[in-house]
Amino acid sequence: MILKFKIQEATGLNLSDAVALLQDLIDLQAVNSLDRGRFLQTKKRALFLPHCSRKFMDGRCKATFSPDTPCYTCMHCSDDCMVNKADQYARKKGYDVYLLPGGSCIPKIIKNSRYEGIVGVACGEEMKLMGPLINGMKIAGQGIPVLKNGCACTIFNMETLIKVL
Repeated sequence: MILKFKIQEATGLNLSDAVALLQDLIDLQAVNSLDRGRFLQTKKRALFLPHCSRKFMDGRCKATFSPDTPCYTCMHCSDDCMVNKADQYARKKGYDVYLLPGGSCIPKIIKNSRYEGIVGVACGEEMKLMGPLINGMKIAGQGIPVLKNGCACTIFNMETLIKVL
């Protein structure tokens, strides 16, 4: 499939990296599908967003950081910011929303809040790290891969997020 669709050429990845990337996406979709029914039965849910999806990564972004959580809180300063849109939509659906500087913050948040279900938007590496954690804590999860990562100017598909929420 990778060769047929010339994924390595389109992405600039070598063949083995393209295979690994595609396998990660297939694995994530399989886990999401298997856990979807259990996730839909949950009541207390959280959405974890990567802070690098903010429109601005400087002082123009008014998100506030709480070292106690540790995460950012979106202050809705820019109407066309992906984080703002995702935050507002998720809160209307009853989710708590966390804007994270990294996945290492998640265990503390989960332990303090006792969530039954979580949705995480993240790169493949963060997804791989969090999978065993949430499984071990018996939390139903859904993962949404970022479409462009690199820890700056990160983007994700808002339509996919809306469907999952």
